[in-house]
Amino acid sequence: MYVHPATLRDPTLGPAATPIAFIRAIVLAHRRYGSDPANALAQARIPPDALEDPTARVTAAQMEIMSGVSMHDLDDEALAWFSRRLPWGSYGMLCRASITAPDLGTALKRWCRHHGLLTRDIVLSLAEADGLASLDITIHRPLGELHEFCLVSILRMSLGYACWAVDSRIGLTEARFPFPEPPHADVYPLMFAGPIRFDATRAGVSFDARYLALPLRRDEDALDRMLQRALPLTVLQYRRDRLLVERVRQLLRARPEAASTAEDVAAQLHVSARTLHRQLQEEGASLQSLKDEARRDRALHLLQRSARPLKQIAAEVGFRNEKSFARAFKAWTGTSPGSIRGR
Repeated sequence: MYVHPATLRDPTLGPAATPIAFIRAIVLAHRRYGSDPANALAQARIPPDALEDPTARVTAAQMEIMSGVSMHDLDDEALAWFSRRLPWGSYGMLCRASITAPDLGTALKRWCRHHGLLTRDIVLSLAEADGLASLDITIHRPLGELHEFCLVSILRMSLGYACWAVDSRIGLTEARFPFPEPPHADVYPLMFAGPIRFDATRAGVSFDARYLALPLRRDEDALDRMLQRALPLTVLQYRRDRLLVERVRQLLRARPEAASTAEDVAAQLHVSARTLHRQLQEEGASLQSLKDEARRDRALHLLQRSARPLKQIAAEVGFRNEKSFARAFKAWTGTSPGSIRGR
């Protein structure tokens, strides 16, 4: 009998956020194969009577164990989503096919193409337009009661691998799902950090296309280690965002009125203010320095491209009076606003 390595510690410790609906979907997979889920439930320490409580939740570790044991017992990494089994190691093969890519865009294109070799019941595609990248799922065969669990799992699996490959959180501009808002909708922001939309035409996630240019930071040895316990990548959010500085810059330039405080900026980027400050510090930046940079660039643009009075420019870039603006501008550029306009 396969024993999941995560059972070495108590999997019930920690916050219980995963809805029991996902555990019930795995139990349904067992039923479809005529298999008893008792072993998986026991290793995950999920009491069978919890399946009858629609409000019950389990921990990420319990979800990992339940998924891993069931995949082994059923020899199906898709957990009965598709018209054929995906034997153990199928998604590892997708990882290996993508790991030698020079950048994330190439890796995700390979991921989508090779997923089509595993099944045609759903098709993954990557598109890029207007500065946004979209990873979408088109359904070609009804998924029945496993509809939600399949689409959520595929997107989290793809996104988790992408984040791991470039060693960066990928901030989402949207995650969309082609079904009504479920009773456990409150868990979706934990899985997909960004705006969530239900009743969409199809499932998918969108993000800044600049992530596609990030180079892969993993090699075959790192992949071997990751595959020994890959399932946490489908459950846990990746912490570090290598494009965070650029995303903050973009927000400060495009919507300065919505970024007056750290809390405002953090809310726009779907992280906490504490996480925002910590990650900026890790990247050698600070919110104040990025704000000053944005104000300086806006001031230079207005001074060089408009005839607005200095008092009006000062107000537009966030200063109460012309004197404080001139003082800050000289600290930024080493010269006065008037001399810039004179040139």
